[in-house]
Amino acid sequence: MNGRPLSGCTAIVTGASSGIGLATANLFCDSGARVHAVARRKEAMEKGAGEERLATGRLIPHALDVSDREGVEALVAETGGRERIDLLVLAAGTNVPDRSLEKLSPEDWERILSVNLCGAFYFLKAALPHLRTSRGQAILIGSVSGFWPDASGPAYQASKAGMAALARAAGIEEHARGVRFSSVLPGIVDTPLLDDRPAPPPREVRERALRPRDVARACLFLATLPEHVCVPEMTILPAGLQALGKTGAATPQLPPEEEDA
Repeated sequence: MNGRPLSGCTAIVTGASSGIGLATANLFCDSGARVHAVARRKEAMEKGAGEERLATGRLIPHALDVSDREGVEALVAETGGRERIDLLVLAAGTNVPDRSLEKLSPEDWERILSVNLCGAFYFLKAALPHLRTSRGQAILIGSVSGFWPDASGPAYQASKAGMAALARAAGIEEHARGVRFSSVLPGIVDTPLLDDRPAPPPREVRERALRPRDVARACLFLATLPEHVCVPEMTILPAGLQALGKTGAATPQLPPEEEDA
């Protein structure tokens, strides 16, 4: 592995009960990091991590809603009071079936923004002094939908655009202090979040979508780069389904020769 190893590093990973967050927490743990996994459902984190990882003592689940500002501050203060915080991976996210502007309720708008964007801010704000001390790194899991419109809805797309803007602004302010900020912008990923779509994608689309581990490996790449290297943004797409500017994946985009078959 080039760059710095994760052995001896401490990471906080949100959204760790399923999907990208769970895959990243597991991969970081397997790579030697001590991982504080954060999500509302502790049982799901424990089941997803497995007994072997939990037995190492390097993966510690914390039941917490990331939109709970005081809870976030308490968790970061407790963790940072015992050990150095080197890495922050912000993967918590939510969406709703009634996501079109016409159907989106004010309550759902506020919930999506509070989890996806405010939750990221709360963790960044609380962890910043610790990241300065460790010359650490924050990795924000955004989405290509923050830049290229698709069917994920105005609230979700606004939250992901906000995450990218948050990372860019923080990077400008903190780079001279050694704190790096990276946004990972995936296309369609086969996670439980797809089940919240008004019409969940068909099996053939899910089979060709990214896997959570694909995004987790991108996070591992970023986390193990040398300290003098920063990748501000990384876009990852399922090659057979999406391209930049064409991120809708309602049906597989087959080559012409396959369409005629």
